[in-house]
Amino acid sequence: MTGRRITDDLDTLQGVLPPHITDKLTEINRPDDLIEVILDIGRVPTARYVDNEVDLSEKEVAWEDIEHIVERVGDFDTDNRAGLERTLHRISAIRNRHNRIVGLTCRVGRAVYGTIDIIQDLINGGESLLLLGRPGIGKTTMLREAARILAEDRRVVIVDTSNEIAGDGDVPHPSIGRARRMQVRRPNLQHEVMIEAVENHNPEVIVIDEIGRELEAVAARTIAERGVQLVGTAHGNTLENLLLNPTLSDLVGGIESVTLSDEEARRRGTQKTVLERRAAPTFAKLVEIQDREQLAVHHDVSAAVDALLRGLPPPTEARFRNSDGEIQIKMLNPEASTARRGPAGYRRQSALPSALPEEDLTLPLSPAPARLPGEPLATIRIYPYGVARNRLRQAAKRLHVPAFIADEVGQADVMVTLRSYYRKHRKLIADAENRRMPIYVLRANTVGKMESFLVDLFALDRAPAGDPASSQGTQDAQEAINKVLNGAHSVDLKPASSYVRRSQHEMAREADLVSHSYGKEPRRRVRIFRD
Repeated sequence: MTGRRITDDLDTLQGVLPPHITDKLTEINRPDDLIEVILDIGRVPTARYVDNEVDLSEKEVAWEDIEHIVERVGDFDTDNRAGLERTLHRISAIRNRHNRIVGLTCRVGRAVYGTIDIIQDLINGGESLLLLGRPGIGKTTMLREAARILAEDRRVVIVDTSNEIAGDGDVPHPSIGRARRMQVRRPNLQHEVMIEAVENHNPEVIVIDEIGRELEAVAARTIAERGVQLVGTAHGNTLENLLLNPTLSDLVGGIESVTLSDEEARRRGTQKTVLERRAAPTFAKLVEIQDREQLAVHHDVSAAVDALLRGLPPPTEARFRNSDGEIQIKMLNPEASTARRGPAGYRRQSALPSALPEEDLTLPLSPAPARLPGEPLATIRIYPYGVARNRLRQAAKRLHVPAFIADEVGQADVMVTLRSYYRKHRKLIADAENRRMPIYVLRANTVGKMESFLVDLFALDRAPAGDPASSQGTQDAQEAINKVLNGAHSVDLKPASSYVRRSQHEMAREADLVSHSYGKEPRRRVRIFRD
């Protein structure tokens, strides 16, 4: 197809096969369609092509044929896989109960350049992406190409469990470009290497093939919470298959049984016990690979899962190539995407600056109105993009502000992201700007920066009108800060209102000190001390 380039190093694979099998493959002369060569003791050798299977000999496979191949390939790992150095071919063994190899599957590995263009907008969008599809459909080929494209301008680390992505040996195959590769000693340690990659090598993107165990699903969620983009594959053909898989359903949010009140059950028109999505999905987007030229894309995994749990068709985008090689896109069930969108909540402003200032965050164009004394803060829905959700919740808890962390950007009043994401103008950010959603940009993914963002978002740095206790609380806090800086271990301030306490916490942070609130209302007070 136009724009595609394939490298398969097929001569290297044929070089380890018995000569009579190699001669037959040469005679058939269909190298581009060859998938794998099967050799089982006592059976005739078989070649599997895209559309059929062909016997390669009338003579049954003998022990000498198996040994001929085993002697010429690398060592077999604990998952019974071996490879050929600097190629993408994979040799998998079947053993008898005495641990002797009685069968081999010699799978052809190909680097196909140009396969990713059908989903390149999703890969470059900055959100985590999961690929699903049956074995042999091309998931790993697409994953390898995605790693190469992303590594052109981002830090990419591949967790290569069976050396399928970057090939056998210590030197990775050139098809992964500038991406780095971490090998996994044993398949059951894949989750540990995933975490190690994030902690030790500062990646912006983690690429992982075949997420298949619960610990790997947990590791994937941990990585996503740290603001690292994930691009991976998992076992399953469709989103519904994955949702019903108890081991991997957490990748798309998981399922839990919820008991509704009588009123809510009547409003929904359902039974009192229903299935709900348990959490935000680890992967924001999901692609079902139906065949090599046809995909189904779920742009919003949250909305898709919610629709499936309610017995509705999920909002899906079909992508395919026509006979001319052009990519065609068709939206299916578009009405489902708005099925659960609630009314817009409290919004600070209706526009935002188009350029990123040098300060930590983009500030609203118009200030939020000052609150009257005792007036509660209004809840604001926040969509964190690339920002660690657990840290944002921690910052909101420390400031005692009613921040709701939205699972979908369509449910949010404001977006908060990192400067690196904003400068690259990801698609999700551009869409938010087009909807005139306020966007706040943090310089670092730390609790301190998030607290500063929340202080501005909830206008905690503006004194409510008519509150004489505010100036006194500020004066008391400054005196306490001076005492701690001059050597005092800690200082307790006088009991104060929630607003005054927030101001005192902010002053302590600016002085690089630690502060916590103690006691119960109305005697709750702030203590300032060194870390």
